[in-house]
Amino acid sequence: MLDICLLGCGGSMPVPYRYLTSMIVSYKGRKLLIDCGEGTQVSLKMLGWGMKTIDTILFTHFHADHVAGLPGLLLTIANSDRTEPLNIVGPEGLWEVVNGLRVIAPVLPYKINILEFKGQGRTTQKIGDFNINIMSVEHTVPCFAYSLEVPRGRKFDKNSAIKNDIPMIYWNRLQKGEEIYHEGRLLTPQMVRGEERKGLKVSYSTDTRPVEGLKKFINESDIFICEGMYGNDDDISKALDNRHMLFSEAAALAKEGNVKELWLTHFSPSMPNPQEYIKNAQSIFYNTIIGEDRFTKTLNFEN
Repeated sequence: MLDICLLGCGGSMPVPYRYLTSMIVSYKGRKLLIDCGEGTQVSLKMLGWGMKTIDTILFTHFHADHVAGLPGLLLTIANSDRTEPLNIVGPEGLWEVVNGLRVIAPVLPYKINILEFKGQGRTTQKIGDFNINIMSVEHTVPCFAYSLEVPRGRKFDKNSAIKNDIPMIYWNRLQKGEEIYHEGRLLTPQMVRGEERKGLKVSYSTDTRPVEGLKKFINESDIFICEGMYGNDDDISKALDNRHMLFSEAAALAKEGNVKELWLTHFSPSMPNPQEYIKNAQSIFYNTIIGEDRFTKTLNFEN
């Protein structure tokens, strides 16, 4: 199962009732964080999932409301006695940003691996159990959307094993992923496994205009987490000027991307009650949720 939590739903600047942008997922006890706005580690403390097992941090872009919480978080992770390397992924300029922020967190007991992408087209990076898909989107600075895919292992299939003339003594080892040479023939795990099974997919996009490629990128996501900077359709000029989205535009993406559920986040500080505008989204895509700090859900593989 995959646990997902919105740590903060605020955009631009902190307000007393809303933390800045961040989201965390947990799978098999290991965690991945997207964005790290100011106060992220406080929200993490309130959530209670722990920080030692955060293996990867993905940055959408380098505005302060998405990165300013990094130095404190790195130091708090250090205080958890972590010694394993930590991966940080983001657009071009990541090395300079991370090392600039680390002026106030210069000594850490673990190594940081910086994975910087230029953001042309679509890229896939496998880290741990996650296939991380990356796509460039349209904001005032270079910006990425991410989708996280958790593949599901194929079941053992006795008929395949028999059809491929696999000795029974090797069935268990092959199902566990081992490759075996037997009588001059290479036996592979695929020879004893059944059909592919649907995994889990969570997509995340903020800050951006609704670019055309996002529809395909988020296609068939179990959850699509998308910015909803402005709830009122009358704010379209602000959305265009600042390269953000309306609730209705996020909902249209969710509908055209054939996702199961839409979570809106990254709300303008001038919008104290996003729920007031939910009909602007639900009239287009009914299964829309207004995000709240530490809103959490567990996804399970389909039977």
